[in-house]
Amino acid sequence: MNVEGLISDLAFILLMGAVVTVLFKWIKQPVVLGYIVAGFLASPHFEYLPSVTSEENIDFWAQIGIVVLLFSLGLEFSFRKLLNSGGSAVVTALIIVVGMMCAGFAVGHLLHYNSINCLFLGGMLSMSSTTIIIKAFTDMGLRQKKFASMVLAVLIVEDLFAVLMMVLLSSIAINKSVEGSELVYSVGKLVFFLIIWILVGVYVLPSLLGRIRNYLNNETLLIVSMGLCLGMAVFSVYCGFSLALGAFVMGSVLAGTSYAERIEHVVTPVKDLFGAVFFISVGMMVQPAILATYWMPVILLSMVVISGMIIFGTTGMLVTGQSLRVAIQSGFSLTQIGEFAFIIATLGMSLGVLDSTIYPIVVAVSVITTFTTPYFIKLSQPAYDYVERHLPRRLNFLINRYQQEADRSEAEGRPWGKILKRYVWRTVLYSIVLIAIHLLSMQYLMPYLSELVGAWSKFVGVAVTLLVMAPFLIALMIPISHMPGIPDTSTRIPRLVMMIFRFLIALFFVVRTFIDIYSTRAGLGVVISVAVLLGLYFSRRIRTSMSRIESKFLDNLNERELRRSGKKNTVVHDLHQAYVQVGTASPFVGERLMDSNLRHKYGVNVVGIQRGNIYIPIPNGRTRLYPGDTISVIGTDDQIESLLPDIEAMLPETDSPIAPSQIKLTSILLTPESPLISKTPQSTSLRDTYNALVVAVDRGGEHIDSRPDLVFEPGDIVWMVGRPSELNKLK
Repeated sequence: MNVEGLISDLAFILLMGAVVTVLFKWIKQPVVLGYIVAGFLASPHFEYLPSVTSEENIDFWAQIGIVVLLFSLGLEFSFRKLLNSGGSAVVTALIIVVGMMCAGFAVGHLLHYNSINCLFLGGMLSMSSTTIIIKAFTDMGLRQKKFASMVLAVLIVEDLFAVLMMVLLSSIAINKSVEGSELVYSVGKLVFFLIIWILVGVYVLPSLLGRIRNYLNNETLLIVSMGLCLGMAVFSVYCGFSLALGAFVMGSVLAGTSYAERIEHVVTPVKDLFGAVFFISVGMMVQPAILATYWMPVILLSMVVISGMIIFGTTGMLVTGQSLRVAIQSGFSLTQIGEFAFIIATLGMSLGVLDSTIYPIVVAVSVITTFTTPYFIKLSQPAYDYVERHLPRRLNFLINRYQQEADRSEAEGRPWGKILKRYVWRTVLYSIVLIAIHLLSMQYLMPYLSELVGAWSKFVGVAVTLLVMAPFLIALMIPISHMPGIPDTSTRIPRLVMMIFRFLIALFFVVRTFIDIYSTRAGLGVVISVAVLLGLYFSRRIRTSMSRIESKFLDNLNERELRRSGKKNTVVHDLHQAYVQVGTASPFVGERLMDSNLRHKYGVNVVGIQRGNIYIPIPNGRTRLYPGDTISVIGTDDQIESLLPDIEAMLPETDSPIAPSQIKLTSILLTPESPLISKTPQSTSLRDTYNALVVAVDRGGEHIDSRPDLVFEPGDIVWMVGRPSELNKLK
């Protein structure tokens, strides 16, 4: 590797990016577009400026950018959050992928490509760009919107679908048919590794971080988190998946810990640096010659991507019970193709089945749709307003009714459905662990024992394997505990059916172990193993141990929620200690503790305040509360629960967030007819009515500072701070 060239190329594109993005900020355009333009200017395709020495150097930095971006996404998208929106995300992603595959196939035939090329083209058009959308949402301050979280869930599911699509397309390209067994194997492998990563990560990492919490300053936390990110990314490649998938999984695991916000804070500069390089690398792929030669297919495919994603994305969200506003905003956010389009195109080229003209066309479409993405996100609100005005009243009523029914169904649910869901998740998790133990035993343990003990290797192998499996086999068959609010009589039959089903699964693992090791003596082994299982089933110690392990896993999975509510952090008797963040709309913001009456009103005691890197132990009554403070309170469950809604209150979301640049200082000359005459700043309610603040008053050439008892007079020049549009109404 030419290290000097690597550094010089990085320096050149960062300087180019700095100049162009400052210009784009000045003309109030999205920063991501500035990165794309900077990439084009730094590429060999723009001959009027120097270019990078090697595009491979930029690709190296861009790959790091993708990994860090997906890791940062995972930090805001814990598995709990993914599961909560999982059903809607899966259905929406499926509608988008199938719809865009069909649209791409039809357009491919229109452009006179053969069937294989049409299939690959459909696959390229069906995947939106996760990294592009993350950057656009971040730049526009939309990451906390409801539709943004739904879109990100859809993108993660699409990335999982992309892994399966590549297997499917490879099978069709090579064998001219679909290899069902290979597809099933890929699906199973993906699910298997995801669950193993989640189980190990959730069970181990929160406990590990808790043990070393005294040594985790910002520097060590950055090293630990990035080491875990890159380590999981490498392990993901070793297992046959992408770097990005491993990085996202690690981010999601850490998102469930109490360190998520701190990790996100220390990783942000790294993400911004390498994320910029990634978007600059996208701009470097712009080839004017290709655009000039194939302008008609490029424009056609760009229109198909934009219109198709809007239609299928909006439809998918509506089908899953989302509101019309969320559905339209989501559809308009998905109007681009990204990195997976290039991966699928590269796969087709390597298999020798893809027309050589398709790759540069898809690159051009990707760049164009990336460039237009921020504008379509901005257009989503006007589009919703237009559709709402012109949508037939009956259809609008049906959409709202469908959404309400979906919300009610999700909130209520059926008792047997809740029991079934809990049983299924438990069965899947323990089955995956048992599969992992079986594979490790066959792959590593048996060859090692064969060399170590010779003839006794099979007996010892069976004994060791079943001994390791035993706790999980018992846990698989143990009935779940009573669920509050659900009578046992209403779930007796589902419980019985699931108990029989899980017993058969446990028996299958035992039988399979004996068949793989003792193929000629499997019958005898099954009989013995069933007897052993029945004996272990009634072992109170094993059942207690597995319940403790399961409880530990669930506590780690919900660590942030438990830390917030304090339910598992008992101090003494029924008193718990919770860590609550002060919201922007909390009525206690700016108040002193002595004036807030938290102890009198809620019964809780404030024992500490974390403000950034500063910790205030046992704060006195003069200490004030500010937004973002994490206060440590002690109280009963009921007291803490009554405190949470008020202390965590957040300002409502606005469709048009106000930027600092929109607030101006302006002056107003008061005439005798002005409604402000003979009133004071306090009595006019300027702050509430016009979102304006009086700064000063000029009266007869004399400057007067604003004060609550100042009375306005004709001829006064009043200086105010506020939005020009509101102040113009006041004028």
